[in-house]
Amino acid sequence: MGLRSTAGAPNLLLLGAAALGLEAAGLLAVIVANLIDLADGHTYQRSGAIAIIVIEVIVAIGVASIALGVVRVQPWTRTPAVMTQVFTLIIAVWLLEADRVAWGLPALVLALAGLAGLFAPTSLRALSRPEGTDS
Repeated sequence: MGLRSTAGAPNLLLLGAAALGLEAAGLLAVIVANLIDLADGHTYQRSGAIAIIVIEVIVAIGVASIALGVVRVQPWTRTPAVMTQVFTLIIAVWLLEADRVAWGLPALVLALAGLAGLFAPTSLRALSRPEGTDS
């Protein structure tokens, strides 16, 4: 169960990792905006805002760790990376339907780029588990 070389990562796999990294950065921007709203008193409930910010921090750390795993070509990252893109795609559509184009359009572009990078044949081969391994 050794680490694979980053130098062996296909370019399209790196596209998927870049999309994940940019999504983590976007989450950090949302966290900062929510912290500013909390400090300015623009939240409905202080405890609810704090709870959401904590959840956002946990998700941002998770997405960043998945991105790092994809860059390192670790097979365990394939499913969480794809699921992250699917959830981002759903959120992007929801944002676009709510007329939040400034957030929804970049999220849509990142999700589609991430899925394209992760589902490229070279990426699928790079993240596949070696024959004969169950874990």
